[in-house]
Amino acid sequence: MPRNLPRGNLPRDSTRRHFFQNCGIGLGSIALASLLGKGSLAAAETAAPTRPTAPRPTHFPAKAKRVIYLFMAGAPSQLELFDHKPELTKLEGKPLPPSVIKDQRYAFIQPDAAVLGPRYKFAKHGKCGAEISEMLPHLAKVVDEIAIVRSMHTDLFNHAPAQLFVNTGSGVPGRPSMGSWLSYGIGSEANDLPAFVVLKSGGSLSGGAAMWSAGFLPSVHQGVPFRSSGDPILHVSNPAGYDKRAQRETLDVVRRLNLRRLDVVGDPEIATRIEAYEMAYRMQSRAPELMDFSKEPAHVLKMYGAKPGDSKGAFANNCLLARRMAERGVRFIQVYHAGWDHHSDVAGGVKTQCKQTDQACAALLADLKQRDMLKDTLVVWGGEFGRTPMVEASAALNRSQGRDHHPQAFSIWMAGGGIRGGVSLGRTDDFGFHPVEEPVHVHDIQATILHQLGIDHRKLTFRHLGLDFRLTGVEEHRPVRKLIS
Repeated sequence: MPRNLPRGNLPRDSTRRHFFQNCGIGLGSIALASLLGKGSLAAAETAAPTRPTAPRPTHFPAKAKRVIYLFMAGAPSQLELFDHKPELTKLEGKPLPPSVIKDQRYAFIQPDAAVLGPRYKFAKHGKCGAEISEMLPHLAKVVDEIAIVRSMHTDLFNHAPAQLFVNTGSGVPGRPSMGSWLSYGIGSEANDLPAFVVLKSGGSLSGGAAMWSAGFLPSVHQGVPFRSSGDPILHVSNPAGYDKRAQRETLDVVRRLNLRRLDVVGDPEIATRIEAYEMAYRMQSRAPELMDFSKEPAHVLKMYGAKPGDSKGAFANNCLLARRMAERGVRFIQVYHAGWDHHSDVAGGVKTQCKQTDQACAALLADLKQRDMLKDTLVVWGGEFGRTPMVEASAALNRSQGRDHHPQAFSIWMAGGGIRGGVSLGRTDDFGFHPVEEPVHVHDIQATILHQLGIDHRKLTFRHLGLDFRLTGVEEHRPVRKLIS
């Protein structure tokens, strides 16, 4: 586990490269020894390659082994899903009190815009009595498994930086994503799949590929996008006429050349290159099996609403893939679903997105639980910020009955991996504008996720440009203890 360590005993001008060159061993020799130590290279196909993502010890015992993050890009309206505010119905058509708005500014509406009441009915469900929207009938059946946080807040109010902030801890591109930090910090139990996998559906993402970047960490830790149908990764299949033996022999030659260069310069990106070649080779047999749903029972496919090969069921397919990846030891599975940006017709937009996602989200929890995997699989659902209690309407932009961006308050839920089920944490004011009880910052949730995997978020650091960076930034944040069982 990377930590802050004393540096006073090392010469100031001593670098890692000088150390490994002068110690009489050599980094390449160490890497080669790790290859030879697990069996002869004569059986090249079965020899274990250098593994920068091998499992590593945690700071303390972990309650979760892996994370499935269901990121709802575009910012779902908490007022139509999890945060019921009947007071807004009474005020509909009137402006919020000036004392609530104060000096707040918005991109597409005026501060004195009229209130828009919740578009859907809410009811209490489960033994816990959690109140959620009629648009989530499937989640209502498993509500005792989840912890709802209604007092979330963030620092950013535009999609791209806010999405980056949730995924990387910074609104500026170039920082490592959460999955990359986990891959770097504690590695992965998957030998023939990446430590960090990305699945996408629903359209484009404002934050782009920077959301699963390794940033300044070695690039071996970046997320690997998979497709939900066909070859999971483009060009993973060999071209016609290129047999496996020729491929193995080619890889062995390339690996020997790379190890020689690694021994000379000590560049971790060379180790990344070695691992990338070997991982690609292993995935050629593993990935097609992963994508093959033919052995999944019909009732499981029906439970998720999965439609193999059909883009209309992409999110459901991805949730089922996420469970299959979790079974195979993948550390961090990022499932993105875009389409939640409802500046107009928030009622219609939420209804459409819930039809695409609600069933599969609930099925994922139920499926993990029946396989005894929910206890050590942390599932997180949420977007980058919330939506305003005021209506967005613009004839010029052809918008009506929508909601603008609202970073001050939004809702997420978490389940499994040592999270207390049946909990509703935090409360916003009567207008859903500000948290008034137990506010939770994005960095607090990131600290909680790391904590459940046995990591002290203050100690998972990487020195870059003379600074010790961490996922949760420099301000004081902490795991949300009331969410932890």
